[in-house]
Parts: sequence; structure tokens; C-alpha cells
Amino acid sequence: MSELVSQKIEAILYLKGQAITIAEIAEILACDQSTAEEGLIDLIAEYAHRNSALEIAETDTGFSLRLREEFADLVQKLVPSDLGRGALRTLAAIALKNPITQSELVELRGSGAYPQIQELVEQGFVRKRRQSDGRSYWLQVTEKFHQYFEIDDLSKLV
Repeated sequence: MSELVSQKIEAILYLKGQAITIAEIAEILACDQSTAEEGLIDLIAEYAHRNSALEIAETDTGFSLRLREEFADLVQKLVPSDLGRGALRTLAAIALKNPITQSELVELRGSGAYPQIQELVEQGFVRKRRQSDGRSYWLQVTEKFHQYFEIDDLSKLV
């Protein structure tokens, strides 16, 4: 197997930031699935032999590059996300409805949701964009949300 294929797969997993299937990898590389699978197997073996802080993990939705579980405490120290219970509940409501209008969210969570929304936007878990009619904002979770909580498919939460 070409080392270049494994390196390209590593780059894809790193850049994608979420699980990706072998078929998607093959499509990006413009190769057949067996070549992509061989490259992925080589990459998994390479990570296992070098005893890295990173690993290639298989999930229901594909393969992803992630930090090994034993380094999870570093994430807590380095990724600032001191979300209170209310902010977490607001984030959960946004994730479950994704996307949801700010006005709908305030109806669900009350006016206390406004500062929580601002906190979630500032921490990068939620993206806020004005609706086309200009009356309210659309709220939706970001890539940081997916990476931080390791949730690839929000439909599985319901």
C-alpha cells in the first residue's frame, strides 16, 4: 500500500473533523473502496504501533481521528467550556431542533435563554444568523459542538 494514500487519508480524517465512511474517503481520493480500505487499515496499524495520543476510531457513521480516551482530562483543561446546567439544557434544545429560531427557543426555555445563547455563541458551540425576514435568528450547533460532544448524527438523539 502506498504510504501516500495513508497520509492522504490521515489528512482527510483530520480536516473532516467528524466520522467519514470508506466510500466517502474513496470518493475524495478518486480511488476504489478497497484501496481506501487498505490505506485506512495501514493508518490504523501505524497509530497503534507509534503509541500516539491520537487514534482512528470506528463509529456507526464511519471512521474519525480523535484523542484517545486517557487524554480526555486535557480537553477539560485546555478547552474552556464551563457551561452551567441552564446553558447545557439550552444547547440540548438547540441540538434536538437544529436549526431552531431564537424566538421558538425562548418560548421553550424562557427569557433566561438570551444570555445562555450569547454564551454558547461566544464559546463556539452555536451559530446565530438572522432570518431572511429579519425578525429573529436561526440557531444551530457548530462543528465544535459535534467534535466536543463526539456526536456525528443528531438524528440519533431523538
